[in-house]
Amino acid sequence: PLSLRTAETRAEMYRNSTEVKMSQIVLPCHANHRGELSVGQLLKWMDSTACLSAERHAGCSCITASVDDIHFEHTIGVGQVVNIKAKVNRAFNSSMEVGIMVSCEDLFANRQWKVCNAFATFVARHTDEGKVQLKQVMPQTQEEQTEYSVAAERRRMRLLHTEIMKDLLGNGPKGRVDFDDAVPSERTRVESVELVLPPHANHQVNTFGGQIMAWMENVATIAASRLCNAHPTLRTIDMFHFRAPSQVGDRVVLKAIVNNAFKNSMEVGVCAEAYRGRETPRHINSAFMTFEVLDAEGNPRNLPRIKPEPLDGPRRYREAIARKKIRLDRKYIISCKQTEVPLSVPWEPSNQVYLSYNNVSALKMLAARTNWVLTSEKNKVNLYTLEENQVLCFKVETHVDIAAKRVFALLSDLTRRKEWDRHYKHCEMINQVDEEDAIYHVITPSVSKTNKGQDFILLASCRTPCNSGDPYLIALRSVTLPTHPPTEDYIRGEIFCAGFSILEPEGLDFFKFCVSYYNQASPGVLPYISNDIAGLSSGFYNSFCSCSKFLEENKESRATADSTAF
Repeated sequence: PLSLRTAETRAEMYRNSTEVKMSQIVLPCHANHRGELSVGQLLKWMDSTACLSAERHAGCSCITASVDDIHFEHTIGVGQVVNIKAKVNRAFNSSMEVGIMVSCEDLFANRQWKVCNAFATFVARHTDEGKVQLKQVMPQTQEEQTEYSVAAERRRMRLLHTEIMKDLLGNGPKGRVDFDDAVPSERTRVESVELVLPPHANHQVNTFGGQIMAWMENVATIAASRLCNAHPTLRTIDMFHFRAPSQVGDRVVLKAIVNNAFKNSMEVGVCAEAYRGRETPRHINSAFMTFEVLDAEGNPRNLPRIKPEPLDGPRRYREAIARKKIRLDRKYIISCKQTEVPLSVPWEPSNQVYLSYNNVSALKMLAARTNWVLTSEKNKVNLYTLEENQVLCFKVETHVDIAAKRVFALLSDLTRRKEWDRHYKHCEMINQVDEEDAIYHVITPSVSKTNKGQDFILLASCRTPCNSGDPYLIALRSVTLPTHPPTEDYIRGEIFCAGFSILEPEGLDFFKFCVSYYNQASPGVLPYISNDIAGLSSGFYNSFCSCSKFLEENKESRATADSTAF
């Protein structure tokens, strides 16, 4: 149809107002000894592109506050083209998250591939009028809506990073480690000083953040080379955290040392300090970089073990083990495509933050989809379906005349769901994880010829709105617990992504709130909803009518506080 072609043309013509692109051809002066683009040079280009995007949104000067973890999937050779795209995903008061995508282009082979992506946080600098209050980002596409929603969860993870490290170190192994035949870490120590000159400064006369990151990558590479006596390849950078600025005329001291060496990789800790004259050096940045050494076939070589130096060495050694655990959790739970993650992931305190992130993010991404198909409509209860890549998802939606905060308080207490949902025969809270997360054991009636009911171990992650216009969220996903293994009494079911979104939609009365229930149907869930989707049953209509009645009857009740159930 003409209208559809017009919509597609508009989508192709649309470009985010904060989007900035940079393309650079890799010259020999940008490369290392292997003819590959220096990671330090790439970091400079990435920071420049992201800064320009942030300033386009803010309308004033911005500074880099941090850069999240970066995993480099491929190297880039001389003669190839680096394409960098950056855009603001979301603004928070005076800070904003900028998404960065890096790809490589081979002009002669006419092909492109992804190199890495990153998320940087920029802060708008004070103007003559005082502190800057950033305008909100208005997402226009499904992709932008998804990034906008998930940015709030990434921000939450950044703020909890220190607590995660403390928990891992507190629960880590305490036994003695044998360091016979290990290389002393002192042998890998590197210290280098740089004088900040005008070419190193940005347009704000501060040392360019990308330049500092490049200097840090240089000394970290030297430290890694001293352990393996070879040329290492940088694979991962744990968050750059800019603690303070430096200016032209400062001396920047870069320090690096190998903290720990694992079978095929090593972690190098690197920090930057700045001083002028006789003043005490101030800590301005730190990061942790993971290197590998590749053989002729491109496979990681085994590395020698490291012996930590006295005093502070054992702490850095243990922290490197904790950070490796965090990296594995992120790769296993967050970075994988949804189709690559098993339905049920083992829950433990060390990976709780990442499971919670994955739980909420999956629901937000499902809710952001725009290609839902209306399957049935009955008395203002709508059932939608979405089928992609052999995965069936469904959404049930209605409206209630009850404040969203109250609806959230009632629905977030899963132990009360059996009062309105016939699919919940029994629900018990197993673990009160924190104020926003809890784990439940749910038992459902039998839908099979064996007459056995199903049971589920569910992580419930509840979120209140971050800004006006955001929904209340109750995200559910299956986890496994050693204390609650499958039993012969029930068939263990699994849920990958489900939950509620409660939102005040535009154009309705103030107390007319939209309640949506989402579910990415797994084999354990399909028997309960297949008849509804086929139009042979009204089970979900009846459940949502019961839900509306439950909410209406309890909207004035004080049995549940007007907050989350946790």
